[in-house]
Amino acid sequence: AAGAPKPLPSSGPKSLREMPHPLATSSSEEMGPPLTPSPDLLLPRSIADKDLSLPNGTPVDTSSPASSSSLLNRLQLDDDLDVETRDLFVTVDDPKKHVCTMETYITYRVTTKTTRAEFDLPEYSVRRRYQDFDWLRNKLEESQPTHLIPPLPEKFVVKGVVDRFSEEFVETRRKALDKFLKRITDHPVLSFNEHFNVFLTAKDLNAYKKQGMALLSKMGESVKYVTGGYKLRSRPLEFAAIGDYLDTFSLKLGTIDRIAQRIIKEQLEYLVELREYGPVYSTWGGLEVELSEPLEGVSACIGNCCTALEELSEDMTEDFLPVLREYILYAESMKNVLKKRDQVQAEYEAKLEAVALKREDRPKVPTDVEKCQDRVECFNADLKADMERWQNNKRQDFRQLLMGMADKNIQYYEKCLTAWESIIPLLQDKPETK
Repeated sequence: AAGAPKPLPSSGPKSLREMPHPLATSSSEEMGPPLTPSPDLLLPRSIADKDLSLPNGTPVDTSSPASSSSLLNRLQLDDDLDVETRDLFVTVDDPKKHVCTMETYITYRVTTKTTRAEFDLPEYSVRRRYQDFDWLRNKLEESQPTHLIPPLPEKFVVKGVVDRFSEEFVETRRKALDKFLKRITDHPVLSFNEHFNVFLTAKDLNAYKKQGMALLSKMGESVKYVTGGYKLRSRPLEFAAIGDYLDTFSLKLGTIDRIAQRIIKEQLEYLVELREYGPVYSTWGGLEVELSEPLEGVSACIGNCCTALEELSEDMTEDFLPVLREYILYAESMKNVLKKRDQVQAEYEAKLEAVALKREDRPKVPTDVEKCQDRVECFNADLKADMERWQNNKRQDFRQLLMGMADKNIQYYEKCLTAWESIIPLLQDKPETK
C-alpha cells in the first residue's frame, strides 16, 4: 500500500562506517553533508566526568580528551547560525525566589542585546516570571495567528510530587524558557512583534497587561471571531498530509515519553537497591579476614556503579525528557495553527457559495471575499514556511538528543566496566609465599 510505513533498514553485518545515519534525510534536496561516525567511535574510549577509584584507594585515571558532549562536538551540525548576521540575542538566567504575603514565585532575568533600530537601547535586562512568558505567548497567538508559536513548558505541577521551587525544577524550567525566547528570536516575523519588544524592554510589564497596549491586527480579529458555523469540505492534500504526520508524530513521541519515564523510574528503584546492596559486602568483609579485601572491593565497585547510574538518570531527566515534552507540545501548537487555517478556508468557501447563489448579472466578486482569499493564501504560505523551519529544527535537535543519549550510555557502561575490572586482581589466586 502506498501509505504503508517503510521498514527500518537492517544493519546486518555492515560495519558502523557503512551504516546510514538513522536521522539522515532521504530527500536529496534536504540532505546536507553526509554524516559519518567519528573514528573515535571505533576505538576504545576512556571515561569522562567523575574519577573512579580501586578498592585499595588507588585512583583510576579516567581522563580523556572526550567530554560528555564529545560525540556532539564531533558531529558537524548546521544549526549554528552565522553570528555576524544576527542582530538580536536573548538569554534567560539568574532565577530568584520571591516570598510575598499572598504568594511565592520565581523570577528570571531576561537579558537582551541588539542592534535593531526598533529598540531604543543596545542592551536591556528585565526580570520576568512564568505568567509573563505566558502573557507573551498568548499575545503572539492573537496577533500572529498564521504562525507557529513555540510552546512554553507546562505550568501544571502536581503538588506533593514535584517541588516547583526545587533547584532541579527551576533549572529545567529556566532552560525551557530560554529556548522559548530563542525560538522567537530566530523567527523572521515573530522577533519583530511589538509584544515581544515590550516583553524584552518594559520595566513594568503589568502596566502593559492592564491597558492591553494595542488592538489585535486585522488578521487576528478575523480569525478570532470566525465561528464554528463554517464546515470545511476537505483540506488540500499537502495540509492533510501535515495533519496526518502530526497525529502520528504525537502518538509515537508520546509513547517514547511514557516508556522513558518508566525506565527512569525503574532506574531510580534499582539505584535504591544498589545502595543497600553494596554495603552488605563491606560488613561481611569485617567477619572474613581472608576475604576482607575482595569483599571490600566488591562493595566499592557497586558504589561506583551507583554513582554512574545516578548520573545517567539525571541526564535522562534533565536533558532527554524535556526535549520530548517540548516537541509533543510543539506538535499540538502546529495542529492549532492548522485548525485556524481550516477555519479561514471554510469561511472563504462559504462566502464563495453565497456569491455564486446570487448570480445577478455575474456581479464582481465582493471585496470581503477577496480579503478572505488573501487570508487563506497568507495562512498557507506562513504555515508551510513555519512547518519547514520546524522540521529543520526538529532534525537538528533530535540528532543532538540521540547523540547525547548515546554518549551518556557509553560513559555509564564504561564506568561500570572499569569498576568491575578493578576488582579482578583482588579475586585472582595469589602465589603462596614460602
